Amino acid sequence: MLMRRTDLALEARELWRQSAEETTRLRGVAARTRSREGVPVEEIRILSPAGARALGKPVGRYVTLTLRGLEHRAPGSFAAAVHAVAAELAAMLPPKGGILVAGLGNRAITPDAVGPLAHQHTLVTRHLMGEKIPLLREGRPVAALSAGVLGTTGVESGRLIRAVAEAIRPSCVVAVDALVSRSVHRLCTTVQLADTGIVPGSGVGNHRQALDRETVGVPVIAVGVPTVVDGATLAADLLGLEEIPPLKGAGRGLMVTPRDIDSRVADLAKVIGFGITLAANPGLTMEELELLLS
Repeated sequence: MLMRRTDLALEARELWRQSAEETTRLRGVAARTRSREGVPVEEIRILSPAGARALGKPVGRYVTLTLRGLEHRAPGSFAAAVHAVAAELAAMLPPKGGILVAGLGNRAITPDAVGPLAHQHTLVTRHLMGEKIPLLREGRPVAALSAGVLGTTGVESGRLIRAVAEAIRPSCVVAVDALVSRSVHRLCTTVQLADTGIVPGSGVGNHRQALDRETVGVPVIAVGVPTVVDGATLAADLLGLEEIPPLKGAGRGLMVTPRDIDSRVADLAKVIGFGITLAANPGLTMEELELLLS
């Protein structure tokens, strides 16, 4: 497969097909395209170890939503994006039980702040389940935390999340993090949901302890937004090169992000937080959600 740095299963499949020039059938991988609330949805299912090796991703289900209208604040785009994320996430959640939402990343670094900001927009209800609150009558217990990063907490985020999961015993963990894309066109315009878990920091080459069913003890659903593209990958695409050019000096490890990253991360974090809340509380309307989180 052509070497390009990406966390998106959709892009990994595109790169494999480009490398194989579509002359070889990709075994162990199924793909389909559909629409949800007017939002394009592309689903990749890696079904076997052979498919996992071909794409460099674990066996599992990967759903990518393209939120083009949100970028330009098109009328109705925010509500459509929230409902689409909520519906796709709800289909991945266990049928019952509490949910632990974990915001991964560094709040002080804007492209890495998706997780902590999404945490702020998630309605926490675990402590209210004993109360008779009409708006939450159809909801599930939700707990949430911002796990931070090792450099600011001194604790691996995976250890912290595992400890909380052991204490409250949720049915699953929903981990929100920033990702890396191979294409500038997908930066801050797509959301990937995966039932395979996540490796915090992998997008920027800072691999930490994996968060998945094996390490946490419950299913881990990863929700990610690509906010950066690797500099060498970008250079190769702009120059039409198949080989990644070696970057020297300050160029090594360079990550590129949009100039309006602050507003775009803020918008997407709100979409994800609201989407998680609606997936856990399907009886809520957007108006009620705005009221509860205001």
